[in-house]
Amino acid sequence: MSPYILLTFLFVYFGLLLAVSYFTSRNASDNATFFVANRNSKWYMVAFGMIGTALSGVTFISVPGAVGTTNFSYFQFVLGNALGFLVIAYVLLPLYYRMNLTSIYTYLEERLGHKSYKTGAMIFLVSRTVGSAFRLYLVAIILQKFIFDAWEVPFGITVAGCLLLIWLYTNKGGLKTIIITDTLQTFCLLLAVILSIYFMADGLGLSVLDAFERVKDSSYAQIIVWEDLLGNKNHFWKHVVGGAFATIAMTGLDQDLMQKNLSMRTIGEAQKNMLTFTSIFVVINLFFLAVGALLYIYVAEKGIDISMLRTPDYLYPEIALHHLSLAAGIIFMMGLTAATFATTDSALTALTTSYCVDFLNFNKKENPNDPKLVRQRNIVHFVFSVVMLLVILVFRLINDDSVVTAIFTAASYTYGPLLGLFAFGILTRYEVKDQWVPYFCLLSPAIWFALNTYYIVPNTAYRIGFELIVYNGLTTFILLWATSPGKLEKGSRVF
Repeated sequence: MSPYILLTFLFVYFGLLLAVSYFTSRNASDNATFFVANRNSKWYMVAFGMIGTALSGVTFISVPGAVGTTNFSYFQFVLGNALGFLVIAYVLLPLYYRMNLTSIYTYLEERLGHKSYKTGAMIFLVSRTVGSAFRLYLVAIILQKFIFDAWEVPFGITVAGCLLLIWLYTNKGGLKTIIITDTLQTFCLLLAVILSIYFMADGLGLSVLDAFERVKDSSYAQIIVWEDLLGNKNHFWKHVVGGAFATIAMTGLDQDLMQKNLSMRTIGEAQKNMLTFTSIFVVINLFFLAVGALLYIYVAEKGIDISMLRTPDYLYPEIALHHLSLAAGIIFMMGLTAATFATTDSALTALTTSYCVDFLNFNKKENPNDPKLVRQRNIVHFVFSVVMLLVILVFRLINDDSVVTAIFTAASYTYGPLLGLFAFGILTRYEVKDQWVPYFCLLSPAIWFALNTYYIVPNTAYRIGFELIVYNGLTTFILLWATSPGKLEKGSRVF
């Protein structure tokens, strides 16, 4: 497919996002709009738009590609996610609304102490920056390969251009703009998945219903994995338990996705948002898996050689851009772009919010909407864009898939201590030694990294899967409990 066509599509797509930004931010660009959309968001728009944020470009290309080796076992993890979303809706959201939070990490200061608060906020800043940069990096590689290499554009310019466009359409309206753009991008994402199924079914001479029957009857449709609890990372209980706790930590304790939930007027609307989002999330992941199965069926029937692909992540773009119609290629690029930028724009806004509230104390200012603070927020927003660019360029410099993946995995370790901190605060009436908390949050992932690398893998048949976050959080919890100076005074709030 011609890179000129794909580049034209990207310009049109971003032009639409900039137009949305102009109309949503022309009447208000203060901090209340940027941080919580004036707490006046429509729950149904947030629920729909959150799909685009939750499903990154990595999910868009990785989940279908992984079907070739793991079948539909990933859906077990999705079921665990659904359980985690219920905990968020009925445990965490009532807590956040009761305290009227802008940054969810403010809870840690109220319950555990100042050091705990700053530690939790810093965990988010590091984890979200690295994680979002990694997601954008993987997609930027595809944009570079299929579009910008044709004109020998440097990779750094490609990434800088993407981040500049994201900064432009999020800079004024912040969360208010993102709720609208994410709704648009989620629609594009869902349309891309559905039409991808249609185009592959058409290429196989099948109707869409026949294609689903073909998927259902294939070996790829196996969901439940009961064999080898110890050695199989894809075992049912590892996926379900790990999926539930990963969702609680990486969604419920993550400022990015929770910021949207806090933009609604009431807790009832926020809970309706979470339940609706959960339903859509489960269904759309089934569609992603169906796309993966059809990709491998298509490859087998057409005799396409995919042995030269470096990773299964390249399967979807390879088939869409080189073996299907022009329309299919454009639709794929639309879905990939929507998934990637819905994640990145949301992350930049959440990072800016967290830093302004948690480290610059905007919520404690007499007038948070003072023009000087608005300018300061704009600077923070720009700086995080630059930081994300630098992190992506470091990934490119390393240029080693195994090392980069290890960095991303290391980022996922950090959510375990965050889970331990919130669990200790919510489930117990004990105090903590606040000054020790930062060290515990470093020690816990270090313990599990060392255990897994130097003992479990070399000496046992057990293989840790998604349940790692449970072990990590539990270790943090135990360290806090073992060093606690005692219970809170009678009558003290635990929230």
